[in-house]
Order: sequence, then C-alpha cells, then structure tokens
Amino acid sequence: MKKIIFTVCVIVTALAAAAQTVTPKKDWKKEIIDRPSDHIMVQLTSDHWSGVPDSISSHMKGLSRGLGISFMFDKPFKTDPHWSVAFGIGVNGSSMFFNKMAVDIKATGTSKLPFRNLDSSDHFKKYKLVTVYLEVPVELRYIFNPEKENKSWKAALGLKVGTLINAHTKGKTLVDKNGTTLNSYTEKESKKSFFGSNRVMATARVGIGHFTLVCNYQLSSFLKDGVGPDIKPFQVGICISGL
Repeated sequence: MKKIIFTVCVIVTALAAAAQTVTPKKDWKKEIIDRPSDHIMVQLTSDHWSGVPDSISSHMKGLSRGLGISFMFDKPFKTDPHWSVAFGIGVNGSSMFFNKMAVDIKATGTSKLPFRNLDSSDHFKKYKLVTVYLEVPVELRYIFNPEKENKSWKAALGLKVGTLINAHTKGKTLVDKNGTTLNSYTEKESKKSFFGSNRVMATARVGIGHFTLVCNYQLSSFLKDGVGPDIKPFQVGICISGL
C-alpha cells in the first residue's frame, strides 16, 4: 500500500511539473474563476488489513467495504488557483467480513482481543466487524485547468484525523460446521475498548472531473497496544466530488 501511495505522489508531482511547463503564467488576480468553495465528497472503497497473521487473514472473506462522506471547504491560493487547501468534517465506516471466525469484542478477563477460529464449530453464515469514525480531513490539491475544473485532471494528498464513535460485530443466520441452518436470527455486539480511540490516515487521490481514484492508509494502529496484531487498515476505491 505504501508503494501505491508513493507511486501516486510521483505521478502527481510529474504531472504538476509538466503542467507548469506547458501552461503560460497568468495574472490570476485578474482572472475570474467560477469555482465552488464547498462541496460533498463520497468515497466508496474496498477495505483491507495489513499486518495480520495468516490465522486471521485466511478467514477474511467476501467484499469488505467502506463508505465515507465528508463536507469540505476548498480554499484556492490567491496567486495560483491550480493549488488549493481543503478541510472539513466527515464520517467513515468500514465493514470487514469474516468466514468461520468470530471477533469477540465483548470478551472479559483477557487483555487480548480474541479472534476465534470456528472451522469445526457453529458459526454465522454472514459475519462482519464494523468500525465508524468521525473525521477531520485536510488536503493539498492541484487542478490542472482551474477554468474548466469539471473536466480537468486533478490530484490531492492529505491526512484524515479521526475518532472512533462505534465498533460492533454483526452475525446473520447461525449454521453448524456443515453449513446447515440452526437459527435464522441476527446477533449484534458493540464495544470499543480493544480499539484505538483515534486514528490518522494518509490519503491520495487522482482523477478527472468529478471522479477520482482514492487510496487511504492508516498510519496509526487499529488496535490498542498489546491487545492484538499491529493491524494497519487501508482502502482503495473511487471518490465522487466537486474536486
């Protein structure tokens, strides 16, 4: 994931340099740019964990996914509106799916978060761990043609600082080890004590018009120190926004 973000950074830098070379310098104080200063960003992502042992990763099945919604304020540089700084507030949720495994977030009497292997036991047919964060995103942005921002190439690098507001597991349809349905009910358990209260994510986006590819990588640990593996979540997907 770090290589992906590094590659995006190199591409952004190269494109920006090329744009500065081929585009004549303008007196932007005399140029009128019809550009909104605020907008909504919606991110749809495929979510993954790095740093997990095989005993856990082998049970991570299905399309783990995330949804993020942010309201952003975009502030172009007065001397050159190719560049801008954006900040705002948002919510990001991630659903990680497991097969024949339970994450016992309500466990007591233990300092470790139990990841229980249920290969030979009753288990839920569908099972996921959901975390939801309240975030403050900040981005440094570059748009290659500020006069036609709806059709222009654009890129952004930034950080998201978040605080955990919910963590829960949800299981549907209890089955035995052979897959035979035992009970068609839903179980939901909520507890945040094993998870880091705050997180910092590095972000990178590049695209054209209202659509950009997005990569988010968590720099801080997902779990509290000593309660489990040093999990670093990352997301890859698409972002729909004004910039």
